[in-house]
Amino acid sequence: MMRLSGGQIVTRALIKNGIPWIAGIPGHGCLALVDALYEARNELPVYLVRHEQSAAHMADGYYRVTGKPAAVFTSIGPGALNLAVGLATSYVDSTAMLAFIGETHTYMFGRGVLQELERNRAADSLRALEPLTRYSHLAGRVEQLPSALNRAFKAMNSGRPGPAVIALPMDVQAEGMNIDPDRLSFNNSASTCRPDAAELGKAAQLINTAKRPLIIAGGGALRSGATEVLVQLAERIGAAVITTMAGKSAYPEDHPLYAWHAGSKGTGCGNKLAQSADLVIAVGCRFADETTSSYQAGTSFSIPPAKLIHIDIEPNEIGKNYPVAAGLNGDASIVLAALLEELGKPKIDYRELDYTAEIISTREAWFKELYRLRGSDRSPVTVSQALAEIRAALPRSGYLVTSSGHSQAQVLQEFPFCEPGTHVTTGGFSTMGFSLPAALGVKLARPDKAVVALVGDGDFLMTGQELATAVQYKLPVTVVVLNNSGFLSIRDLQHDVYGEARRFATEFRGTDGDLVSPDFTALASAFGVGAEKVSEPGQVRPALERALASGEPRLLEVTVNREHPWSGGKAAGWWDVPVPEYLTDRRQQYETERSSDQQKI
Repeated sequence: MMRLSGGQIVTRALIKNGIPWIAGIPGHGCLALVDALYEARNELPVYLVRHEQSAAHMADGYYRVTGKPAAVFTSIGPGALNLAVGLATSYVDSTAMLAFIGETHTYMFGRGVLQELERNRAADSLRALEPLTRYSHLAGRVEQLPSALNRAFKAMNSGRPGPAVIALPMDVQAEGMNIDPDRLSFNNSASTCRPDAAELGKAAQLINTAKRPLIIAGGGALRSGATEVLVQLAERIGAAVITTMAGKSAYPEDHPLYAWHAGSKGTGCGNKLAQSADLVIAVGCRFADETTSSYQAGTSFSIPPAKLIHIDIEPNEIGKNYPVAAGLNGDASIVLAALLEELGKPKIDYRELDYTAEIISTREAWFKELYRLRGSDRSPVTVSQALAEIRAALPRSGYLVTSSGHSQAQVLQEFPFCEPGTHVTTGGFSTMGFSLPAALGVKLARPDKAVVALVGDGDFLMTGQELATAVQYKLPVTVVVLNNSGFLSIRDLQHDVYGEARRFATEFRGTDGDLVSPDFTALASAFGVGAEKVSEPGQVRPALERALASGEPRLLEVTVNREHPWSGGKAAGWWDVPVPEYLTDRRQQYETERSSDQQKI
């Protein structure tokens, strides 16, 4: 038995259960926890960030690459609530982290002490974060901590991953209890149950009778490490393979069966093959609106008449947005292995199938359409051309981290990844500000790999202060800022949906109408980061190669073309963006598109 404070119980539990590090910002509300971190500093590294949101994104990026949760900490009040965007990103994309937020002393509950939320309920910060977690707990006594920590680890590591949050009142952090330290080592092994045998047989029968099977792999395929078995299944049944944004890089994108993506931000080849599939096998996929062209029947998917086999670790996702012919609940890699076993050996080589030749030709036709943007020598360089040069400079095993906007959407459409998990992005929550801090987490996970954070200028300005964190801890991440002086993905959406004349509040213009943009290279230099600025085709690749070769944090500013449509990518599907009734002609067009056989949900 040992006498440990609440803070020491937390740090001992983190170390014993394999948490690699903890990131956050100290404050008066977590001082006793920070002091326990001081005592454990040789076993549990602490990373100071410049904003609590960034701590969550760092842990998120680390988990996406390793499958292992890290921890974050904050003070009371504003520090705790600054975690909200990071937690929501993690929750929607099903990644795990363990967060500790400071809280007022239990004997001060309800008095309205500094930074307490208490008008409705005392010490109420946690309630604001509850919808963003798989598990949340306010520890009222130090004796509650071992049980709360055990439940938090189980919530993170079993079933569908997600973040857990424990609120630590200041006195609970400081008070002690007698405890056997072995009680803080928890058994959190994941379930390895096989899927239901009857559903497995049904799925095999559906596959054996399908003529045009298609596999769609989502974020769940990446989380389970299912790349190898995905390839085996696709080749066994001769299926076209597409991925969602969250699942991109779950399947090697130079494979002959790969057909890229479906949906409103997808590709022409992905939509065409998804439309015409007679069997869809969904692996760890939610069928969100962008993936499905807002559920408009026949635009991306035709379910029904196509049959659906839905594989997911979360039973509530199976059949949520489309009816299923067979539902297989479980970890994707385990279910796919069982399905392969059920199917037995193939009767024909997939390379000899006419369907395979069609997949290849359909993909080639899509990239011919894209060449108008990618092959352009316009000045400044288009995003598409910049991406081609970035791909040429980034090693095959390098990591590219994106957030939201044109850069994210065009990476989805155009940028091939051949190593599993090397594409890291915020999917379902599409969080701006994610890329740079998440890239720091990726670099902590893969210190020997090239890591590039690709951001727009608006995105970068939300968490750009984390350049200071990169310098402090010597994390050689390269930030590529595609500078178009505004939120141009939204400007271009206004252009396409509402008309060019109604583009508004999306460009960074001064009162005189001129563009206003920071000098990002000067900003980087102020943080101690070497920087370079380019704008012409042919300049991006060598500049990025120089940055990666430096072995230090670097920033590359790329001034990109702002002229529509050269400013963005190519629309492939349909997205439900409502048009006001007073825009009469466009509203009529919108209503026509929306009513055209849209699935009723």
